[in-house]
Amino acid sequence: MANIQSAEKRMRQTARRQQRNRSVRTRLRSTVKAYRAANEKDKPKMLGATVSEIDHALKKGVIHRNAAARYKSRLARKAKAAK
Repeated sequence: MANIQSAEKRMRQTARRQQRNRSVRTRLRSTVKAYRAANEKDKPKMLGATVSEIDHALKKGVIHRNAAARYKSRLARKAKAAK
């Protein structure tokens, strides 16, 4: 347990950030999983919402920009193959 006031504050801030990051990451993974599980004709329609979730996680700093680009590239490739 922290004894110094600034360390206690750091612990509180870290806990808040962890909670926020966890919710964003869970929402992102759920959206991507739903996209992958969708049937082939629905994938092009769902692509926009899924990419939006990826961008949201990127903006919040939950995932790295290269990881976001990789996610989007793979999803777009799958959507194109579904057409």
